This record gives sequence, structure tokens and C-alpha cells, in this order.
Amino acid sequence: MITTILLVVLLAICLQYYLLHFGKYGRIINSIPGPPAVPIFGNLLHFHVSPPEMWERLRKLNKQYYPIFKLWTVWEAYVNIRHPDDIERVIGKPKFTQKSNMYDLTVPWFNTGIFTSTGRKWKTRRKLLTPAFHFNMLREFSEVFIQEGERLIKKLKSEGGPVVKDLKILMSEYTLNIICETAMGTSLADKGKFQFKYLKAVHDVVETMVYRLLRPWLYIDFVFFLTPVGMLQSRLLKILHGFTKQIIKERKEYHDKTNHRYLADLDGNANKETDDVTCGIRRKRLVFLDLLLSAHRHNLIDDEGIREEVDTFLFGGHDTTAVALCYTIMLLAEHPQIQDRARTEVKKIMEASNGKLAMSDLQKLPYLEMCIKESLRLYPVAPFLSRSLEEAVTLSNYLIPAHTIVNVHLYDTHRDPKFWPNPDVFDPERFTPENSHGRHPYSYIPFSAGPRNCIGQKFAMLELKATLAYLLFNFAFEPVDYLKDVTFVLDLVIQSTHALRTKFVPL
Repeated sequence: MITTILLVVLLAICLQYYLLHFGKYGRIINSIPGPPAVPIFGNLLHFHVSPPEMWERLRKLNKQYYPIFKLWTVWEAYVNIRHPDDIERVIGKPKFTQKSNMYDLTVPWFNTGIFTSTGRKWKTRRKLLTPAFHFNMLREFSEVFIQEGERLIKKLKSEGGPVVKDLKILMSEYTLNIICETAMGTSLADKGKFQFKYLKAVHDVVETMVYRLLRPWLYIDFVFFLTPVGMLQSRLLKILHGFTKQIIKERKEYHDKTNHRYLADLDGNANKETDDVTCGIRRKRLVFLDLLLSAHRHNLIDDEGIREEVDTFLFGGHDTTAVALCYTIMLLAEHPQIQDRARTEVKKIMEASNGKLAMSDLQKLPYLEMCIKESLRLYPVAPFLSRSLEEAVTLSNYLIPAHTIVNVHLYDTHRDPKFWPNPDVFDPERFTPENSHGRHPYSYIPFSAGPRNCIGQKFAMLELKATLAYLLFNFAFEPVDYLKDVTFVLDLVIQSTHALRTKFVPL
């Protein structure tokens, strides 16, 4: 009986393989260049390697088969692109907004919030959340950037003399503080253990997702959550969701105690004559979470919807910015002349204000912004995007059928010598207005592009500039670990296999 069942399953797999690979769809896909595939398994065995090896193999394939190549799994094809023209046709069009099934691996964590949702739900959430990044909200957020920047400097100086820091740890703690203050209205200043537990769980849960990504037979939830790695992920998700629920609970309690009076500011019904204290509780600045709580009062979002968006923005708002800070600091440390020029620009602004920054000052740091942009070119926070095509499209003269998964390799796009001379060289001058003129708009998209671009990109740039300005004004950066020695891994964001250390020397 068991033998018969196994034989039937094997025959079904073989039939599916034959129909897929030798039918019309397969013939179209197989016209695209790519590494040889073996029967049934496709290219799976070629990629059953460690995350660092996976990273290196993808880089080699992108060079070998420039500008497009295909890969097969057992029952799915993946088309990989890097040319700006192709990228524009995929992510620049409103008709291609559906993310691929690779993002389904994040659903146990983020559910179907703005990061993973599609169609009407995504459009509704995008419209709901956009006001959180309006100029007036960003102006209030900048006050937190400045306060946290001063706190970071104080912490580093308290250790006395030059200090060597693991940037990933230092910057993750710092950016999590900022996103909790600005977006959630919760301070982590006195919650060190609570914060560390969350950060550790973030790191570990992403590793479980990458493990699953490289093993498609674990894409079935029932199978995955019976494995040791699946069970570990379940435990980690309890920590992450618990952290989120605690933050939401604290903010709800604040509004309950003030009879939701301050939420009236978001409804357009604020009483201008009301003072800043209600029921003995001082008014707090309005934050991203308040927008969700206000929408909840009007039945535009439920409790689970609030949780999934808070989870999404907690991760996206701290981890990505922390990574960008790490690589920008390391690049400046390895290029002292560029670092000195950025510091001179910062000193001119900050000395005029007695070492302080204001929102308006952050708009007066063009060279520092160029340094950040060049860092994001070399080390894009999200080096990889993926879409599922709603309809057929032609890419690099090849017809790509509807429902095919297209992977966009931004890391390779940003280092394409056809668009970036000496692409591996750190040169902020690439982003002067003169040098930027006429450049292909999709040759540089660190915050993605098109309708699904990063909703918080202005927030991120202000945070990056404020943080780096305070650090440059108070410290010189000296390299300890060098970027030429860094080994990268396939991950949700660009990550290294080891610590990224830099020495901070007080000025």
C-alpha cells in the first residue's frame, strides 16, 4: 500500500515536471539563459548551500548571464534581472504591485500588513499610513532624532577616550529607541532587558526565515512548524509579538486615561483652547501608532491590523536604518579625507547653534547627504526585491509569462559599470546635481521605486543625517574591521557574517 502511494506521488511529480517544463510556459522560460537544471530538482541542488555561498553564487550568475537569467525549482521558475530598463518595467508600473511568494515566509511575523499585502488591502493601508510621514509629523520626529543623537554621544563619551564599538549592536539599540519614540510613543530608555530580548529575537527569527527560504519543501506551514527550526521560530514570534502588544497596550492606556482627547487632533476635532494637560496627564506628541488607534475608533482597522503594522514598522524602522548607519560609518572611517570634508560641513552648521541641530539644519548638509546616498549605492539596505507578474511583460527581449516570479538584484544594479564608472569606489561626488543629471532613474533605487516604494524614506534620511552629524561633530572614525574583508549573507536586509567594528576617537 505504501509503495503504491509513493509510486503515485512520484508519477504525479514527474507528470507535473513534464507539463511545466515542456509545455508552452516551460518552452518560453527555457528560452531565457541560465545555469543548467537537472530533472525534477531544477537548480535547487545548486543552491542548497550556506547563506554566504548563496550570496556569492548569485553575484557570479548576475555577471555570467547579464542582464537576465532564469532558475528552476521543482515546480516554479524565477527570472532574475538587474538592468534598469527591466527594473522600470517591473517595479515602476502600477500594474505590478504583487510581491512574490518569497515574502510569504514573513507572514507569521508581519501577517498581511503594508509590507506583504496586495490589492485593495495594500492600497487602503498605504493611504491610511501615508499621513504619518507628512512634513509636520517629520518635524516633530526630528526633535527625537536630535534628543537621541545627544544621548548616543553622551553614552560614547562616558566610556572615556577612544572606544571600539560593534556597530551592529550599537546602532540597532539606538535606532530601535528612535522608532519606538517617534512611531510608537514609547521610550526604551529604562527597558534594557526588554529591548535586548527583542533585538536578539529579530536576529534569530530572520535566520529561521533564510533557512526556510533555501529549502522550498519547507514552504508548507504544516511541515515547517513541525521541524526544530519551525518550533524555534514559533517561540521567537511569541517574543516579537509580545513586545509589540506591550507597546500598543501602553499607548492605549495613555489615551484611555486622557479620554481619547488628544486623538481628536488626528480627527480634525481638536479643541484649540484645551491646554496641554488633561486629567493631570501631559499631552504627548502624536505618533504613527496614534494614527492607527484613531483609525481603529472609526472601524478602519482592527486590533490585528494594528499589530501587523506595528510589527512591520518596528522592524523596518530600526533594522534597515541601523544597517545603513553601519556601512556609512565604516566607509567614512576608511576614507578620512571624505570624512573630514563631511565634518567640516557639519561643524559650520552646529557651531553656529552651539552644538545643537534643528530640523532646518538637516536640510543644509548636502555633502553629508551625498555620502549617505553613495553608501546606499554600494550597500543597499534591501539588496533584493521580488515580484509576481500580474500579466506578461518583455524583459531584455525575452517574453516573461504572467504569474512568473521576477527577482530584482539591486546590489548588482548599483554596481553596474555601464551606469557607474569604477563602481566599487566610494565617491560621494557621483551625487552632485551635475553628475546626477541624465542618470537612469532606475539605476539607483535604494528605497525601491514605483507605487511600492519605501513609505518612510524621508524619515530615514532625516534620521541618518541627524545621527551622523552628531557623531562627526564629536568623534573621528577609525577603521577596525575593513569592508574588503566582510562576507555577506542572503537576508531580508544586507548583513555580514561577523562584527563590524569601528573606533570612535573624541575630538
